[in-house]
Amino acid sequence: MWGIVRRRVSSASTLQRMLYASRSFSSAAKEMTVRDALNSALDEEMSADPTIFVMGEEVGEYQGAYKITKGLLEKYGPQRVFDTPITEAGFAGIGVGAAYHSLRPVVEFMTFNFSMQAIDHIINSAAKSNYMSAGQVSVPIVFRGPNGAAAGVGAQHSQCYAAWFGSCPGLKVLCPYSSEDARGLLKAAIRDPDPVVFLENELLYGESFPVSAEVLDSDFCLQIGKAKIEREGKDVTITAFSKMVGHALKAAEILAKEGISAEVINLRTIRPLDRATINASVRKTNRLVTAEEGFPQNGVGAEICASVVEESFKYLDAPVERIAGADVPMPYATNLERLAVPQVEDIVCAAKRTCFRSV
Repeated sequence: MWGIVRRRVSSASTLQRMLYASRSFSSAAKEMTVRDALNSALDEEMSADPTIFVMGEEVGEYQGAYKITKGLLEKYGPQRVFDTPITEAGFAGIGVGAAYHSLRPVVEFMTFNFSMQAIDHIINSAAKSNYMSAGQVSVPIVFRGPNGAAAGVGAQHSQCYAAWFGSCPGLKVLCPYSSEDARGLLKAAIRDPDPVVFLENELLYGESFPVSAEVLDSDFCLQIGKAKIEREGKDVTITAFSKMVGHALKAAEILAKEGISAEVINLRTIRPLDRATINASVRKTNRLVTAEEGFPQNGVGAEICASVVEESFKYLDAPVERIAGADVPMPYATNLERLAVPQVEDIVCAAKRTCFRSV
């Protein structure tokens, strides 16, 4: 008799575990590429707000050089998805003028290297108009596109502009890493009343990341100016943004095998910079490594180091370490290009130096 009861109880428990596993599986995070995250964010925001429109080279008929605007022309028509000539100064200026009149343009640069043609409109018009008008003129515009090094595209197509635009008052500068970042930050950028420079990475477009049901909700939006602790640690703080976040996380895994617990901070926003999160982490770990693809002089890492020295100097147990791109124009040759861009092993060695471990 007791054997039959035990078997029934055991069977019931097994069934409960199977049902629980089924529910857990069905609610597990889905995978989404950064490309699809950006595309869905644009689509949802355009659907919710008729004042939003997209303009840039090949964003319509060709559906975007990197397919970020795929399907938008067919859905919203040529009144809201504009193909432009190869004239960044022209269409960036048109976008700023439209923003003056309460529209919300999303201007795509095929690469941010080409934004140099339009920098007068971005800096002198978009960034400064709210201040110069004593707050009477808002400029709700987003300048977005791939930034930084790609692969084999030479010096004129490989530069990181995070520090350039991050030094300018009046702009907000966002640098997504994951699909969650891309989706939440682009929505925040489009909804923001101020001009936003949105720096993506070409090599991340095809990368897939897990996204929760919350991230997939049409109301999902991330806070501008708030960094994310991607991995908690107690021995050394590593700050990074865009593609370098992935490198920092890989470095943290390697360091963990050697007994070093690294805390990885995904900056997400370059301006405004989340100094509070960075300094709180350094006060816990007592060490700092910054990682970025851009040039070392006057870089984002230099600003972070200055902030830590100003606010948390007495907590430091070792000199800060900066990992950045080589101080040269990007080489075209593959072997030299790799030497010019920070690698995972560079971050590992820097973290070990701050912990006084042999490299």
